[in-house]
Amino acid sequence: MGADYIEDVLFDQANRKELLHGAVMYDNCRFLHLDLSAMDFSGAQFVDCRFEHCNLSGVKLLGTSFRDVVFSQCKMMGVHFEDCHAVFFDAVFQECNLDLASFFKRKLAGKSFTGCSLRETDFTEADLGGVSFAGADLLGAIFDQCNLEKADFREAAGYAFDPEKNRVKKARFGIEGLPGLLGKYDLSIE
Repeated sequence: MGADYIEDVLFDQANRKELLHGAVMYDNCRFLHLDLSAMDFSGAQFVDCRFEHCNLSGVKLLGTSFRDVVFSQCKMMGVHFEDCHAVFFDAVFQECNLDLASFFKRKLAGKSFTGCSLRETDFTEADLGGVSFAGADLLGAIFDQCNLEKADFREAAGYAFDPEKNRVKKARFGIEGLPGLLGKYDLSIE
């Protein structure tokens, strides 16, 4: 195992200092209960990895690749996912805090944000076709020029966006979400 390739390692508090910076490939690694806030993972590749209960707020991800990566119960506030590698971005988010994050122009079709807090998160021009927002808090999230076709908002809360500025064909919404879609019309929905 070379210094630039790390495979099958569980990273926790005991071996946190073994994390490397730069163009490192992490393959089938697990990151557990780590404070990685403001770390620079630019150029790194994460393949078949899991991040659980980690603080990744403010991490730098310039050219970073995520392939088959799961983030579970992580704090990822203010992360700029648009800086990641344009092609290799395949991640699922479960019960994460992604407030103030940015997915500008990110291709996320078919992914999920189950139970996530996405307050004031920027999805401008993102491809969110078929994305599940089950249990997500989308208060103040920005959806502008997005592909939301077949996206599922039925169990999401707090979203508000203009359907005329986004592609929403066959997107799914609950009745309680209608005020967030019709807000610009100043209607009284009872």
